[in-house]
Amino acid sequence: MTTSSLDLQAYLKRQKDIVEKALADALPSDWRIPQPLREAADYSLLAGGKRLRPIFVLAAADSVGGEAASARALSFAVAVEMIHTYSLIHDDLPAMDNDDFRRGRPTNHKVYGEAMAILAGDGLLTHAFHKAAEAAELGVPAERALAVVRELSRFAGVSGMVGGQADDMLGEQGITSLEQLENIHLHKTADLIAFSLRAGGHAAEASERQLEALGLFGRNVGLAFQIQDDILDLIGDETKLGKPVKSDERQEKVTYPYLLGLDESRSRVARLTGEAKDALAGAKLADPNRLMEIADYIMARDH
Repeated sequence: MTTSSLDLQAYLKRQKDIVEKALADALPSDWRIPQPLREAADYSLLAGGKRLRPIFVLAAADSVGGEAASARALSFAVAVEMIHTYSLIHDDLPAMDNDDFRRGRPTNHKVYGEAMAILAGDGLLTHAFHKAAEAAELGVPAERALAVVRELSRFAGVSGMVGGQADDMLGEQGITSLEQLENIHLHKTADLIAFSLRAGGHAAEASERQLEALGLFGRNVGLAFQIQDDILDLIGDETKLGKPVKSDERQEKVTYPYLLGLDESRSRVARLTGEAKDALAGAKLADPNRLMEIADYIMARDH
């Protein structure tokens, strides 16, 4: 059965299973890694979740070049999930969001201590670039693999996700403007999703026009995803989210519902989702339908 013949939920499960298997093998068993460090890294890396970013890598490759391209993109998918996981470990630390639970389990530093949690995040961040470079061994042209490594450092670094995290730490309710909040979300969340789409495109040797369309799709979907997170933090179901709700409110963090209210926040999610899908319309992708389905899924999600 091909991916195009699966309904969305079956597709997401199939791709998630592929990603989970690759993540389980991501830290080579024959490398000498201090056991507590390996355990701490695996504790968060293998903790489940939606695996949205790596699935976007695979779906983008598939949309341009079919299943063969998707298989070539797997190391990029692993790399982006390692970056995402490290960011969550560090986000949860007492010096940042000071969260006790993540995905229904104690956060990494609550189990392994702050020092080992920091090192586990550092290790995952560094190893992500090793995995991205491995794409050349899966058939991705070397110049495309190099382009992805370069883009990963930018989208995940000080002008991308890390910069967005810094701005988030500096933001305060009553002080941060809507423009500043959008900038935080674009960099903290949307940049890594935009990277995921572009990385999949590179694996399929997408044209520059296709890469631009995939990146714009990722930017808009990523921003919609973060606004939906803000909404769910306020009104979501803790049993589905795997963490306490209203944590942003308790920490006096600025959010879209705080600035705009729930109705306008929901309207923005719908508008951004529509704009994301429009971005793909003129890109001449082989099959953009799966990406559009995932965009609709994100808009309607409840966890």
